[in-house]
Amino acid sequence: MDDLPQAPKTGVMICGHGSRDQGAVSQFNTLAGHLKEKLPQYDIESGFLEFASPVLRTGLDALKARGAERILCLPGMLFAAGHVKNDLPSEVNEFAAENPDIDVRYGRELAIDRRLLKAAAERIEEAEAQAETKVARTDTLLMVVGRGTNDSDANSNVCKIARMLWEGMGFGWAEVSYSGVTTPLVDAGFAHAVKLGYKRIIVFPYFLFTGILVQRIYDWADEAGAAHPEVEILKAGYLNDHPLLIDTFIDRVGEMLSGENVMNCQLCKYREQIIGFEGDVGQPQVGHHHHVRGIGTDHDHHHHHHHANGDKGS
Repeated sequence: MDDLPQAPKTGVMICGHGSRDQGAVSQFNTLAGHLKEKLPQYDIESGFLEFASPVLRTGLDALKARGAERILCLPGMLFAAGHVKNDLPSEVNEFAAENPDIDVRYGRELAIDRRLLKAAAERIEEAEAQAETKVARTDTLLMVVGRGTNDSDANSNVCKIARMLWEGMGFGWAEVSYSGVTTPLVDAGFAHAVKLGYKRIIVFPYFLFTGILVQRIYDWADEAGAAHPEVEILKAGYLNDHPLLIDTFIDRVGEMLSGENVMNCQLCKYREQIIGFEGDVGQPQVGHHHHVRGIGTDHDHHHHHHHANGDKGS
């Protein structure tokens, strides 16, 4: 038995986007803490792509210093747009090239997963349960809000989430809007939704954590409610550290070990000619965040007008 090879010492790097909002950073760190409790067999670090510290490289270097022979890099993001497809791989590949003796693996995004759909449904149910009135779901419109990116494949996933919640929960109608980058924005989504005649609108931000964008969504909901008192508008919570979200992250770690972490690249604008984005095919895998690594949250008064990519959950 002593002749059996020892499993390589494995580290897990949880890769967050980062946020100017301290609440979002705190919630990400809480999630990382849950994962450490659930995965005691691994050495775990977490870090951010931009806006917050520690940056990813700090965590990767720490795992290396503690003797990691294999590092599993886990993207803490819902969908694969520019950050998951380009910026994070650039950071990971740079580290891997400098450390050829370490087996560095890159996982896939959370994507559309049955557990996340169930977690989303529970957040919506919580909003219904807290309402003072009873309104049938057939008289309710569900507004699912995504982050918004310049990647139509990632944006389309929000539509699929909305459709599955609509049918699965029995709402009368569903609309999709986005917090930025693409259209319709949330204010335009509400302007359209209130015309459809539903007694209640539930706005659900399909986000991992709080942040400037989630607060903007809720502000738009408040403005719509003030302008249309005849419609009840409920604000559902985002995913945050829902147990089913944590389970999904743990599965992504297992996929990296089993070799099953296959990202869906059929509609990736960097690999296929997607209508409207034909010029993006073959672009190099280069990160775009060198100038904002670890610059801090909104308490530090830094401003970064980066709107081109977006798959973060905050």
